[in-house]
Amino acid sequence: MTALVHSGCACCGDLLAKQYDRRRFLHVTAAAGMAMALPSFAFAAEGDYEAMLLNCIDPRFPEPTINYMHGRNMAGKYSQFTIAGAAIGVVAPAFKGWSQAFWENLAASIQLHRISKVIAINHRDCGAAQIAYGAAKVATPELETATHKAALMTFRKQVAKRQPKLQVETGLMALDGKVEMFS
Repeated sequence: MTALVHSGCACCGDLLAKQYDRRRFLHVTAAAGMAMALPSFAFAAEGDYEAMLLNCIDPRFPEPTINYMHGRNMAGKYSQFTIAGAAIGVVAPAFKGWSQAFWENLAASIQLHRISKVIAINHRDCGAAQIAYGAAKVATPELETATHKAALMTFRKQVAKRQPKLQVETGLMALDGKVEMFS
């Protein structure tokens, strides 16, 4: 369909000079509909949630971590940040370039989700712990526990300094999914 142009009519000639057809109408209508719906999509993640979970990228641990959180009745009640080493990835000098991303994400989760706590779950047999602190610091279960506990306590102190209103929970997950909590 071609545009109708009234020759010699200055009042409507410019308005009708562009081509309007069914396809253009559908594009404009769809765009307007999307623009009206966008706020509900953009802000759907806002609300009151309980926590942000900090966990490790290790492919062995997503399922045990989800099971742990479900066992605490936390399904759908937390945001998540995943980084190599979990708390170690935030506090270890070997990974100093990574921490800013975590702190900015935590601030966003506080703003968007109004969380009241952060839960950091490190895990045993963690390659990032060995990279950050050396093989000797994770050579035995006792040394491994002490290394993770020290990193988690440092994490706890940093959260208290940066976000003093947040509660902090820290734990170490075994390969079987059991979690030892540290306070």
